[in-house]
Amino acid sequence: MTQNEMAQRASQAYRGAAIAVPPLKAVIMLLNGASTYLQKSLQAQEAHRFEEGHEHLTRATAILRGLSHHLDVTRGGPVADRLFQTYNALIVAALRSYGRPHMRENVQRLVASINELREAWETVERAARTAPRAAAVPATHR
Repeated sequence: MTQNEMAQRASQAYRGAAIAVPPLKAVIMLLNGASTYLQKSLQAQEAHRFEEGHEHLTRATAILRGLSHHLDVTRGGPVADRLFQTYNALIVAALRSYGRPHMRENVQRLVASINELREAWETVERAARTAPRAAAVPATHR
């Protein structure tokens, strides 16, 4: 499968997830997927199943690419631009780490970064869920 085909699949997966669940939940699920695929890539590579490891790596980077391409810079401004840079830096780091002597340490750092990003999105998602309730409380009770 070519990179373009993987990018198209990632884009379709993102759109499908965004339709099935709220967008913030979809982002969280996709980041979980990217983290899982990176860990599977490492395990496969260490077991000398190189083709399988490369496939998992390709899936992880396709998810991150899909996330980066669905950012709305017009609405998100500098935050969306920074997220675009972050997602792309994660992609490049993942691709550069594959098959290298320190792959384990590099993948662990990448997974930690993705998990930190996911936790930030979880915080945003929780705040978005509670925001309408807070707005419904009369001003005298705040």
